[in-house]
Amino acid sequence: MKISIIGCGYVGAVTKACLAELGNGVCFIDIDDKKIKKIKSCQSPIYEPGLDALLERNASRISTSTSIQEGITGSDCSFICVGTPSNEDGSINLTYIKSAAVEIGNALRTMKNHTVVVKSTVVPGTTEDVILPMLEKHSLKRVKEDFSVAMNPEFLKEGSALNDFFHPDRIILGIGDERGRTVLGELYRSFSCPKLCTSIKTAEMTKYVSNAFLATKISFSNEIGNICKKLDIDVYEVMEGVGLDQRIGPKFLNAGAGFGGSCFPKDVAALIALAQQKGENPILLKSAIEINEKQPGRLVELLKSRVGELKNKRIAILGLAFKDNTDDIRDSRAIPVIADLLERGADIAAYDPMANEAMEKIYPSIRYCPSAAEALEGADGCLVMTEWPEFAELQPEFDRMRKKVIIEGRRILSCEGYEGICW
Repeated sequence: MKISIIGCGYVGAVTKACLAELGNGVCFIDIDDKKIKKIKSCQSPIYEPGLDALLERNASRISTSTSIQEGITGSDCSFICVGTPSNEDGSINLTYIKSAAVEIGNALRTMKNHTVVVKSTVVPGTTEDVILPMLEKHSLKRVKEDFSVAMNPEFLKEGSALNDFFHPDRIILGIGDERGRTVLGELYRSFSCPKLCTSIKTAEMTKYVSNAFLATKISFSNEIGNICKKLDIDVYEVMEGVGLDQRIGPKFLNAGAGFGGSCFPKDVAALIALAQQKGENPILLKSAIEINEKQPGRLVELLKSRVGELKNKRIAILGLAFKDNTDDIRDSRAIPVIADLLERGADIAAYDPMANEAMEKIYPSIRYCPSAAEALEGADGCLVMTEWPEFAELQPEFDRMRKKVIIEGRRILSCEGYEGICW
């Protein structure tokens, strides 16, 4: 099958490379010429373990373009994988979606039997009420008669995205007509996981509810962890027992500094905004966000209680990405921690295996170190913010600290003498 994918960000880059691995011809389309040049040289525009090798192995099946109209010509289906950032009020920003819809619509004027698949995360109703009318307007054609529209949400975790794509828990197919069902059915024919065909709105909602539930599960664990801290109880032992209940399960019960990344904060905020627009007050979802926003401050307060006033104190921060195996700092819990420490006059030395450069664009004034050992040198305190495996191996490096106060937000350390935010 010939597939064009619009948007070479995280979702687009992973989806394209994996679809090429399945034997499809794939055209990478993005207006950012820097991303296209990287892909041409078999380099991923984002960091994801194994992605460069996948691009190189499938170079013969991959083409590129900076023009949507040029890139989708001759393809059987197009995937929209552009970003959907948040507006200031938390609602979804559809600027990139609308721009893509206009260009795809113009291209459809000269095409037949094409299927447009929305993979970007959009609130329920967006595909049918916003994207579809724009496609019809600019193509001068009718959906179902001349082209098809479908919705296929992604459930990829950064750091393990390739495995998630090839071994999914489920595939959700929001179907608009039989042509779309046939195209997506053929595309995912080799997958043995459950495949659920739904309405387009149901597929859109399923993505949001999945992320909102997981975010709520994390915030619930953090709130329990905060209580356990006051009771001198190890919340990880508690959650180990809770997770053995088959109705609950062990995943996303790890208490700590909170959730970040490109999905959970943005998607929960968008669902809250949508609910409020419809006259609902999503109390539980609001609480999940409120708990998450307060967790980083607890780390700083705990640090202050151990080392005293933070002005002019040397503080090491280990981990800047929102999680391990990525360079993504979007909504990283390290961001509010750094902001708080700077406001208190602390001297910060930071290290992350992949995200130093990205964080430096936000906070250029702090010191970025090439190793954990250098960041710890002479430090009065240390905050561990990301669960990078290499941090679990740190032992003598902590002896470089002036005062050995180590506070962890991710339960990754194996050394002695550290304290957890919730345990």
